[in-house]
Amino acid sequence: MNSVAAGDRRAAVVIEDDLDIRNLLCAVLEQGGFAASGAATGRDGVDAVRQEHPAVVTLDIGLPDIDGYEVLRRIRTTSDCYVIVLSGRTDEMDVLTALQAGADDYVLKPFRPRELRARIDAMLRRPRIGQPVAPPATVTPGPSGGTAPTPAATTGPPPDAADLLRNGNLVLDGEARTATCSGVELPLTKTEFNLLHELLRSNGAVRTKEELVRVSRGREYRGYNFVSRTDERAIEVHIANLRQKLARTSGDPDLITTVRGVGFRIMPRSSTSR
Repeated sequence: MNSVAAGDRRAAVVIEDDLDIRNLLCAVLEQGGFAASGAATGRDGVDAVRQEHPAVVTLDIGLPDIDGYEVLRRIRTTSDCYVIVLSGRTDEMDVLTALQAGADDYVLKPFRPRELRARIDAMLRRPRIGQPVAPPATVTPGPSGGTAPTPAATTGPPPDAADLLRNGNLVLDGEARTATCSGVELPLTKTEFNLLHELLRSNGAVRTKEELVRVSRGREYRGYNFVSRTDERAIEVHIANLRQKLARTSGDPDLITTVRGVGFRIMPRSSTSR
């Protein structure tokens, strides 16, 4: 396992059994300003995450001891780090299973190093729930080899994210990255929070699946603009998870409604509605 460099660099863990791919991923992350370490097995990867508290983890599914889905579940019991699944499996169910288990993104192999770094940069601009917004620690190299400075206006949440958004007993604080329903804080993932924020700020207007895919990617995403059916299915999974969490606290599974053939909207509720 590679040692993590000292200093204030953020840690990253690469869980990948193929040595060449593992070394490549570590190199890509090191170039992005991370102190990267690698693990060849799922158990070593889980241990590395517990010891190093990384900001980012890349995870292969086909590991020699335990599969990547189980690794992801174990990681999620102790860490809220960003997890990108890197896999050669193209089946839609593999993508959906990874997202349901807690992955933030799913990238097919062979991957493009610059696109992978762009995805990581975009995720890091979306702060974790309960943490203040902080600008990225590094500057992404431009195509010509120079630096591409990040505008100050895009290093934080959307301009109105600091406002309290309310709908009945649901209250979302964009600045604190918290959402409560009937006084109970919801255990939302980063993507779930961003989707809920977008639906609330829309004041009952319908948001298409394509729009919500772009919200989940983040506005700093510099990859392809194409939205696939798999991307839309991933949004459906995130919305289903949101509904379950809202129903546990509010008893209102219909707060987020489906507009058939279009997308989703939040139904307006009074403070006494259930």
